[in-house]
Amino acid sequence: MKYFKVLYIQVIIVGWLFPPFAPTAKLISDMFINMIRMVIAPVIFFTIVLGIAGAVGRVGGKGLLYFEVVTTLAIIIGLVVANLIKPGIGVTHNSINAANVKVITDTKGFDWADFVLHIVPANIADAFAKGDIIQILFFGVLFSLGLKQLGSYGDTLKITFEKLSKVLFNILKIVMKVSPLGAFGGMAYTIGKFGFTTLVVLGKLMLTFYITSLLFIFVVLNLVTRLYGFSLWKLLGYIKAELLIVLGSSSSESVLPNIMAKLEKAGCERSVVGLIIPAGYSFNLDGTSIYLSLSVIFLAQVFNVPLTLGQELSVIGILLLTSKGAAGITGSGFLVLASTLTALKVVPVEGLALLIGVDRFMSEARALTNMIGNTVATIVIARSENAVDMVQYKAVVEKRNANAEGT
Repeated sequence: MKYFKVLYIQVIIVGWLFPPFAPTAKLISDMFINMIRMVIAPVIFFTIVLGIAGAVGRVGGKGLLYFEVVTTLAIIIGLVVANLIKPGIGVTHNSINAANVKVITDTKGFDWADFVLHIVPANIADAFAKGDIIQILFFGVLFSLGLKQLGSYGDTLKITFEKLSKVLFNILKIVMKVSPLGAFGGMAYTIGKFGFTTLVVLGKLMLTFYITSLLFIFVVLNLVTRLYGFSLWKLLGYIKAELLIVLGSSSSESVLPNIMAKLEKAGCERSVVGLIIPAGYSFNLDGTSIYLSLSVIFLAQVFNVPLTLGQELSVIGILLLTSKGAAGITGSGFLVLASTLTALKVVPVEGLALLIGVDRFMSEARALTNMIGNTVATIVIARSENAVDMVQYKAVVEKRNANAEGT
């Protein structure tokens, strides 16, 4: 951990004092993320196939219900905090370069019907090649159910998959040894490319977003964890290495296989972990939901467009649909935001150009909040299904003596 902190400071200083180093830093970061992504698809597939049981429908239903409730709270919190702090007041929009956002406004926008259709892969090989999590999840559930119906006849295939899964996690252990360089290379790139001046211009928006994310994590998620009998603080301590990696890489996907392995080690059943974590990466984007709702209010304030209560309720309704597809589309944050503004028809879509410069600085908080939200969701669903060994959980996560636990 000490090594992480020292390297973190050193790389930020290098990125700040030597901007030409930024492309090299990005190369380091991209290589690390690619090494993680190369195992994500097979890890998710094998975890689902080896872990799914007859409770798939019930677990999946509980998961989707939980996702909907929690992301709704995230959207509402984003709207409330934005209305209280008013980060867009005083920000000028005279210098907006519409060309910067032309690529976004030229797209057809997000269509929820297309997203639902996208869940079913037309070619599973293509889904694996692209690393499309939601399509792999869908195919994996069907494959596991088909394998389950074979009974003992499918045991040899299960044994083979188990061995392949162990090989993939061994590869992951090797990759994670270079995680400090990869993660903080991403931070050096951000500082070197954008500098600190961008932070000053839209600092109030960034501060508001970080405050809102912290409120969500330490108020909403903290209450949820207490309700289900486990500590958020101790859970964060257990995944602190993954938090640092996400902070540097701005990608919650960079730790997806590692989080799955850690949750299984903490006593959560593989069937729940294998279903809820991948599904959460498409349907439980708490940080992204906060960002989207906050950005709508911010741009309305910048353009001095007062939104009525009915219009803000419309924002909630629109985001409940569009935010669910944000993980599966390239440039999803801007695309979903553009679709929301287009549907609302009162805030100029061109205002997105204001957000381009600071989006990279806010992506860390988005990714962290998304990851923490999905980790908490998995344990909550596991607890509700009695699918977590709490003696093992407390021994691993809370560092308690398992022999002294009676629950």
